[in-house]
Amino acid sequence: MKNYFDLSGRVAVVTGASTGLGLQMAKAFANQGAKLVLLARRFNLLEENAKAITEEFGVEVLPYACDITDTEKVKAAVAATIEKFGRVDILVNNAGTGAVAPAEEITDDQFKHEMNIDLFGTFICAREFGKEMIKAGYGRIINIASMYGLVGNMIVGSSPYHAAKGGVVNLTRALAAEWGKYGITVNSICPGYFYTDLTTETLDSDYFQAIAKANIPLQRYGKSGELDSCAIFLASPASTYVNGQNIAVDGGYTCV
Repeated sequence: MKNYFDLSGRVAVVTGASTGLGLQMAKAFANQGAKLVLLARRFNLLEENAKAITEEFGVEVLPYACDITDTEKVKAAVAATIEKFGRVDILVNNAGTGAVAPAEEITDDQFKHEMNIDLFGTFICAREFGKEMIKAGYGRIINIASMYGLVGNMIVGSSPYHAAKGGVVNLTRALAAEWGKYGITVNSICPGYFYTDLTTETLDSDYFQAIAKANIPLQRYGKSGELDSCAIFLASPASTYVNGQNIAVDGGYTCV
């Protein structure tokens, strides 16, 4: 039986791959046979992750320190990827941040910082790695947006994050429309709240557990690995006719 999710021979670049969801998705790709390029600012963590992934899954991994808001550094990361592997097939734009405060207290610098990382950084990486995909006539770009790029929220003030991720949602559609003719699909995943090392304590609090029961049809938050299947699907031959879509993986939060 054909394995529609086989990524053997593909090269996947994952930004924000030092911790959290980025690292989880990188491991999921490696499990399907993909070679990896791990990008983030903290090289020591990338080195540790690369070694562990190679030992566990037997795939080649290139760790590369990169600030996604710096065009020259992103270009250098592209060059390093091509030098190492000769190609790039999959790009996951996962790196991001989140300014949390009431809108009336958000500073200009906070708003600009959010847009610079979550939206502009996503565009820079898509543009620079996309150039190689255009040359090859093939590519899979997966932008990690957020369910808060689709809706507002009454839980915690984070208007810059909403604005930036809403931009990622429509940037996804725009790039999909432009680059489909080159054999490139561009889609986004819009995650809800997920457990990671940084969020577990918050999500397990009484306040957030009550929110899950009241607002999420599945009445819980996302577990480790539950985002992976969507990422693998969008990166694989199983999704060849899926383009310009923003897929919420949120336990049903945005359906009610």
